Formats: sequence, structure tokens, C-alpha cells
Amino acid sequence: MLKEPKHRLVILIVVVVLILDQMLKIWVKTNMEYGEQFSLFGTWGYIHFVENPGMAFGLKFGGKTGKLLLSLFRIGAVALLIYYIRQLIKTGQPKGVLVCFSLILAGAIGNIVDSAFYGLVFSESSYHGGLAEMFPEGGGYGQFLHGKVVDMLYFPMVDTHWPDWMPFWGGDRFQFFKPVFNIADSAITTGIFSLLLFQRQFFKDEDTAKPTIEESSATAAILEEE
Repeated sequence: MLKEPKHRLVILIVVVVLILDQMLKIWVKTNMEYGEQFSLFGTWGYIHFVENPGMAFGLKFGGKTGKLLLSLFRIGAVALLIYYIRQLIKTGQPKGVLVCFSLILAGAIGNIVDSAFYGLVFSESSYHGGLAEMFPEGGGYGQFLHGKVVDMLYFPMVDTHWPDWMPFWGGDRFQFFKPVFNIADSAITTGIFSLLLFQRQFFKDEDTAKPTIEESSATAAILEEE
């Protein structure tokens, strides 16, 4: 079964995204202090090292217990997504759909790896606290499924202040795009938006498209959390 072209396509996308995601995260974790940054595109793009203990784009959920429940929930969601992709292949769905769901799957797995293993593998990162070590002698900074997700892609394309005359926000700082994210987050977002934007090209008629779009929306709600 794994020799079928569509299976190979799914596996290739997942493996490539995971390798790129983990290589960048490990490099940042072991070569940058927490909060350190350097410019990629002038003032428009940076590598900025932060860690996310909760959901996507720095959101948090329920402390340590919430973190554990969220990690377990994600693992279950990934298992369901793998099953769903297998069904898509069996029913002969277009390659574009498989690419989108493969990106979502790869991103979800990439962030689960951080949550599951980074607390065991790395020492703590802190401001001006030196570089984190991989496989430190005293053990890692956390327990299984309690690791922090490494984020580093930061693109504040607009960084200005609201006009003083504007009600409520006058004089306040305005940034777009403010969140710091990673390759796994990008893969999930790209997969979801591609499904929504190009679904008319993926499917030949509306009857085929409707159930897939509804199911993709449900998948988005589950997996765009890391």
C-alpha cells in the first residue's frame, strides 16, 4: 500500500515538513538565548526565539493540567487525521486535498514532538541565561508531554502608532503581524487556507466539495492550537 503514489506523496510532505521544522527548532534552541533575535528582512522579518507553553501564537490554556490535556487531545486528533487521510486516498480524492491535509498533519505532529519530548531533551532557556543544552547531565526542564513549543518566525511588517485623535487606541502602538510562530504552524495554516481558497479547483462538483470543506473546518478547530 505504501508504494501507491498518493501514499508516497503524503509521507514525503510529512517527512520534509517535520525535518525542516525540527532542524530549525533545534538550531534556535541550542544557538540562541531566550528573547534573542536577528534580522532576516530589515525591520520586516526576524528570527526571534520564544517558547510557547500552550496553543498557537503564544496562547495559553489551563496551566500544567491544561497543557497535558491539550497534548493528549492533539495526539488523538492526529490519529483521527491519519485515518481520515487514508480514507481520502481510498476514495480517490484529488492530490490537492491530500497535500493540504498532509501539511496540517505534518504541522500538528511537529508541535506535538516539542510538547512530548523537548522537556526531556533540553535544559531550560532563559533571558541572558546562556544557551540550552541538548541531553543535559541533570536531565531536561520538564516532564513527558509538558515541553514548550519553540517559536522563532516573527514578521512585524507594520510597526507604528495609532493617531492621537483616534478614540480608545489613540497613541497606542500597532503591530502587524505580531505573533511569533514556527514552520509547523505555517504548515497547518497553509493547509487550512488552501483548502478553503482552492476547494473549487480540487473538486468537480459541489456535492463532493461540501462534506470535505465541513470536515476540514472541524480539523482546523482541533489542530490549529499548537
